[in-house]
Amino acid sequence: MNTIHKPNTLYGNVSPNVLALAKKIKLLVCDVDGVFSDGRIYLGNAGEELKAFHTKDGFGIKALGSSGVEVAIITGRQSAIVANRMSALNVKHIIQGQEDKLPALLTLASELNITPDEIAYIGDDIPDLACILQVGLGISVHDAHPSVIAQADYTTFIRGGFGAVREVCDLIMQCQGTLDNATGASV
Repeated sequence: MNTIHKPNTLYGNVSPNVLALAKKIKLLVCDVDGVFSDGRIYLGNAGEELKAFHTKDGFGIKALGSSGVEVAIITGRQSAIVANRMSALNVKHIIQGQEDKLPALLTLASELNITPDEIAYIGDDIPDLACILQVGLGISVHDAHPSVIAQADYTTFIRGGFGAVREVCDLIMQCQGTLDNATGASV
């Protein structure tokens, strides 16, 4: 008799260790370029900068926030587009212009009285490694730099900018038993 194997998450099989780590998360911290976006920056002739954000990630962030998990972004670049997008998603902790992200992460954790093992961090490149290694659940997007993937506890099934953040939000909510009550809007 053939047995159909059902994956243990919506996106595929994940190690029991990752599931246990996700259950403890109180704060999700995200890089932006290469995580919320595909990493490309569009520049117009007049100097305007454009980025594309996926509505799936928007719903995931709103749903995760409504489930009681804090959300923050820490990015090396400074951008009004990012500030506007994160404000629209009700992200309270928007930290931009931080090339060295770890001090910002540790300061935020202290302000929120959250321990590193209660933090998930998702990134895609070398500047994210220190944070990925410091937190309880270090995550790389599917198309991250190979050295980041090698150090992460979990690598998303989906590429950055195409719903990888939503995948992480769903994983955390599934492990915490709040996914069925997810609310928000695809913005």
